[in-house]
Amino acid sequence: MSLRLLSSSLLRNYTTSLRASASQTAYYSTIKKYTEDHEWVTVVDGVGTVGITDYAQKALGDVVFVECPEVGSSVETMAQIGAVESVKAASDIFAPLAGEIVDSNTALESEPGLINSSPEDKGWLCKIKLADISEFDSLMDEEAYKAHCEH
Repeated sequence: MSLRLLSSSLLRNYTTSLRASASQTAYYSTIKKYTEDHEWVTVVDGVGTVGITDYAQKALGDVVFVECPEVGSSVETMAQIGAVESVKAASDIFAPLAGEIVDSNTALESEPGLINSSPEDKGWLCKIKLADISEFDSLMDEEAYKAHCEH
């Protein structure tokens, strides 16, 4: 079973600025966006922090094991990057954006329950150095994600 099968008030002021660099990398400060598969991502300086949503952790129940991606690996958008096992089910985690894994939350190895107690903060899964930051704009904002969860 994947989070695809599982059917907080965030800042709505969306500020985008271009850094004065040759790559013109966009900087998104505190914006959180979502996938249809119930992953969330925030981006700072071209690095996306990824986790599963509160909605997903509630649907999963008590998380007993988390598999995070290996640092240094390259990922494509919507490729499997890990898994979460709970007392109810096992679910795959998918990369919301393409890039290179630059950090994994090793605390989840000994404390998988962080997914339940703090899914959108301390329970983050990994950080991805984005290959194309413009992909971030294709993800759902909070309002669209809430509507998606209501269906």
